[in-house]
Amino acid sequence: MAKPASYKSVIWHFEAAPAPVQWYFDQLPKLLKSFPYEVALAYLFMRTEKAHNRTLYAGAVKLHRANPDMTDGAVNTHYLSRADFLVLVENVFGQQLPKTTIEKIKGAEKIRDKVIHGKKVSDPHLREAVTDVLDYATALNNDLKAIAGFEPFGPLQGFKGRGQALDEKTTRWLLKGLGFKIA
Repeated sequence: MAKPASYKSVIWHFEAAPAPVQWYFDQLPKLLKSFPYEVALAYLFMRTEKAHNRTLYAGAVKLHRANPDMTDGAVNTHYLSRADFLVLVENVFGQQLPKTTIEKIKGAEKIRDKVIHGKKVSDPHLREAVTDVLDYATALNNDLKAIAGFEPFGPLQGFKGRGQALDEKTTRWLLKGLGFKIA
């Protein structure tokens, strides 16, 4: 994709994204129109980190029948670094994310880190980072839809199905085995 030349180009990119991604990042157009790009980028990464947590939660509950309440607590208390997310995804889903998906967010992460650490970043780089996050969300949704039948950047209603969850004692051992830090 060509680098976005203005905030309107970024909004067009957003409007071209799949409906679940638009639903998940619903505040982005307002932020782009009213605030500096740094605010929009911070919002996107906050929501992306939430989607990463949703990925792990939904995967453990759907694929491994983990107790939902216990899994929610484990995911919410687990410190999740970028590298740790990739390891846990492989543990939960039994396969690595495609390198092409991971690469989509690498540039945006570098820009985000510069912004968070108070470094100067040009508007073209910020616009590109915003569209990179949207592309990453689309790719991750496609990957997880194929692997597990749900999209973390979107509504998760009905993702689990009717299967019976494991009891808490078994879920505790399951989550430990998957790599979650549980007392």
